Amino acid sequence: MADIRNLLFARHLRSDASAHILVFRGGKTVMSGRGLAFWFAPMSASIAEVPVDDREIALSVHARTADFQDVSVQGIVTWRVLDPAKVAERVDFSIDTLRGRHTKEPLESIALQVSQLAQQHAATYVGQTDLRVVLREGAQNIRERVLSALSADTDFAEMGLSFTSVRVAAITPTNDLERALEAPVRERIQQEADEATFARRALAVEKERAIQENELQNRIELARREEQLIAQEGANARRKATEATLAARIETEGRADQRRISAGGDADGERMSGQARNEVERAKMDIYRDAPPIVLAALAARDLAQKLERIDHVHIGSDALGPLLAELAAAGTRALEGGSHGDDR
Repeated sequence: MADIRNLLFARHLRSDASAHILVFRGGKTVMSGRGLAFWFAPMSASIAEVPVDDREIALSVHARTADFQDVSVQGIVTWRVLDPAKVAERVDFSIDTLRGRHTKEPLESIALQVSQLAQQHAATYVGQTDLRVVLREGAQNIRERVLSALSADTDFAEMGLSFTSVRVAAITPTNDLERALEAPVRERIQQEADEATFARRALAVEKERAIQENELQNRIELARREEQLIAQEGANARRKATEATLAARIETEGRADQRRISAGGDADGERMSGQARNEVERAKMDIYRDAPPIVLAALAARDLAQKLERIDHVHIGSDALGPLLAELAAAGTRALEGGSHGDDR
């Protein structure tokens, strides 16, 4: 909006840099340019202010898809003025020379025309396309279709308007339809979440099984090593027992050999001693065989007296005393005879 100040019968106008000012006097353009500042006489001048900056128009479309589902399209159309003189010829941009405001609503008029054409092309595309395609690819297709339609429109080209961009912010179905569309997706997402949970649990079970198998393998390996240890200890014990048995047998055999040798020596000594005793007995027998009975009786009495500790009574009968005396007398006679024979010699 232009800034106008009053000074007596003259007025001063200062415009923004984004506004193109057209000054008409006597039906002719006497001044044209952006960001002008000048003095003018209000009774003889007509001024038009045309914005040349980018302008945005809201795009809102309610349409029904090819499969009879209602959707809403929300977007923005950006446009600008390329030729202010042509726009001023088609649309009234005159301003009040006292307050600097447009006397009419030129921008709203242009916005209405642009919006209606954009809505027409957007609704046409939506009506020819199924819902899922509109929701999936509609934003790009609507943007391209509306922009190309507005740029190709001859009326806007003759007005000196240019369309820089079309942005589609959202394509929204009705609440019931949105919930219906979300249900399968939610179910699929939930199913994927459940599958992920099951997979995580299965992975945990698999890891637990692997851990248990590892522990089992370790236990088996420990049992095998323990079995080897027991077998080795048994073999060592058997070897020790065998060695101890061999040592004991060798020791026993040694002692047996010693006893055998000792017994052999004792047997030889006994045999020699027996032979000596036999010789003595034999010599005694030879002596006793040649000795007279009275001598044998005396020797027997002596041996008996040596073995008896005490003799209380001795009874000698006549049957034993008579022969004994006779023997003693005969022995004395023989002794005397032996003595006489010795003297003669």
